[in-house]
Amino acid sequence: MTMKSDHPQPYIFVPKQGEPRLLFVLLHGEASSPEQLFPLAKAIKSAFPLAVVVLPFAYAHAASAEGSPMLYSWVAADHQHDENYASQVRQVLPELIEQVKALQVKYGLTGEETALAGFSQGASMALEASLAQPDLAGRVLAFSGLYAGPFETAPPATLLHFFHGADDTQVLADDIAATLAQLDELQGDATLDVASDLGHELHEALIQQAIVRLQTCVPLRNWQAALALLQQQAAQDAQNNTHPDCSGRTLH
Repeated sequence: MTMKSDHPQPYIFVPKQGEPRLLFVLLHGEASSPEQLFPLAKAIKSAFPLAVVVLPFAYAHAASAEGSPMLYSWVAADHQHDENYASQVRQVLPELIEQVKALQVKYGLTGEETALAGFSQGASMALEASLAQPDLAGRVLAFSGLYAGPFETAPPATLLHFFHGADDTQVLADDIAATLAQLDELQGDATLDVASDLGHELHEALIQQAIVRLQTCVPLRNWQAALALLQQQAAQDAQNNTHPDCSGRTLH
């Protein structure tokens, strides 16, 4: 990893028993810290006891009020609202990707067994990382966040889950819906959950819906592979049974 030696080490939660089967990397929002995502980490650990959950600190920091904790962002504050924001995000992606890959090697897990999750700017980092490195993660959980800029392709091996508050004034629900429509046109695999009466926040309702999505959503690529296998098997059965034996009983 290329992080500075004085950069805070991530929070890492490992299974109490058994070998790790999944890796979750949770990316906090701008001007915040990993503690922001502790409720999400707790829910993931409860639902997936064999998961490693890692919460890194973002790479840019700024002094907060005296006596308050240091605040961290993935992009320096003076670039968060300018026209070069997308390029600034993409400049720091290699460091994040390297960090995730190092964790995969450490715990013997693959990209398909990895999920990236983020809130706000952290969601943008997770989405952009999965686009820049298609085999990095099998899933992305994007809370109140979008891609940092325009995109022309969808990640081929990643199921994207968007979770949003209908009253979010920082990232508009209409922009999220437009992103889902574009992903659909690009044959991307994505879901969207919008909660009424919520703003730009990591609410418990969205966290619980994320767990439901993780537990119940089968990636489209898995469905396609299963359908292809079934079609192949049906074709083989038809070839082997040109003159089928029609004797015997039909049971209902």
